[in-house]
Amino acid sequence: MGEAPAFFGDELQKGYASGFDLKSKGGETSVVVGNRTYVIGGACEESALSIGVRIFDQTSGEWIIPTVLGTQPKPGKGHSAVLMNGDRILIIRSGSKSDDFAWFLEVDTQYVRQQKKILGTEVVAWSKGVRGSAEKPVVISGPSGVGKGTLISMLMKEYPSLFGFSVSHTTRAPRAMEKDGVHYHFIERSAMEKEIEDGKFLEFANVHGNLYGTSVEAVEAVADAGKICILDIDVQGARSVRASSLEALFIFVRPPSMEELEKRLRARGTETEEQVLKRLRNAKAEIEQGQSSGIFDHMVYNDNLEDCYKSLKKLLGLDGSVAAPKSPSKVVDLFIDHAVSKIDNKIIINSRNPELEKSSTNMIVLDVSSLKGGAPGRTRGLNIYTMDSFLDGLSGIPQ
Repeated sequence: MGEAPAFFGDELQKGYASGFDLKSKGGETSVVVGNRTYVIGGACEESALSIGVRIFDQTSGEWIIPTVLGTQPKPGKGHSAVLMNGDRILIIRSGSKSDDFAWFLEVDTQYVRQQKKILGTEVVAWSKGVRGSAEKPVVISGPSGVGKGTLISMLMKEYPSLFGFSVSHTTRAPRAMEKDGVHYHFIERSAMEKEIEDGKFLEFANVHGNLYGTSVEAVEAVADAGKICILDIDVQGARSVRASSLEALFIFVRPPSMEELEKRLRARGTETEEQVLKRLRNAKAEIEQGQSSGIFDHMVYNDNLEDCYKSLKKLLGLDGSVAAPKSPSKVVDLFIDHAVSKIDNKIIINSRNPELEKSSTNMIVLDVSSLKGGAPGRTRGLNIYTMDSFLDGLSGIPQ
């Protein structure tokens, strides 16, 4: 932290109205939230690696450089900013397409408050705005050797357009025939620990002496493709996901008996005797937790693979008629020159390309009334549509 120059501190504290609370100068936007001013971007935004964030505390007269979490937007040719409900700031990036121009800087959401307590420092978090909603992910868990991977493979083969697999990260060495990015993202322990510290993982756990985890990006990427994300994680990971902000369906796969599970583990021939015994000890604890912890919504028994698969499909509501994938949304251009206003839960963007004729003007309406999610993942529920620039007033805005 440091003291702000007197002239800049005075300038920041003048001229802000309640509601929009926005100034823009030299490539920066300044938004007032309570007794703090969030200064976003800067004159060198195009050449920077990310959009910078600084906080001016009007009470102490000091600058604060926060810890920035989440996937950060790439700098562009400027931006506008709109305060949303006092807990996040909508950033509209100039010269971008509609699939990348809306980002949210969270300043006082539940996630930000939790991270402040954990890290013991000032925190802000970025979250990308995404059109439409996403189906709930499906968490499938169970002890090693129970057949989770086989069941998931069967789902993926029968319904390739409906489900997408979340590829986990691990610090263990790959087994024979395993491919990086397909079976797991194999990563060095130090690199994974750094990404965990940066808030890039939804869940992680130390299992059998190795780190396993599901990154936020892995889950969001599946949803971005319009598919239901399947997470194959252990009980420790399922507990973490249940405690997170992610809404999911939790299913536990149980073996018919410990004797049958031991038989399956030994038949794989991929573990030493010591590893088999360790997995059996862990399996007993996982089964007990799966039955009594309240983590899981449903339990299926894999005593017969085909019967277990039918039970799993029934839980997922798969009756043989699967809807076709959704068509991608129309991409809307946001020109460099634009003006932004806010009316209730609608952001009105008048966007114009100065290099073309007047007819190139776009009026873009961003409806933010149904937002869900947020950092460390995407903010979903945006509704984006365009209107002809000659429309008088807002009578043509769909309700």
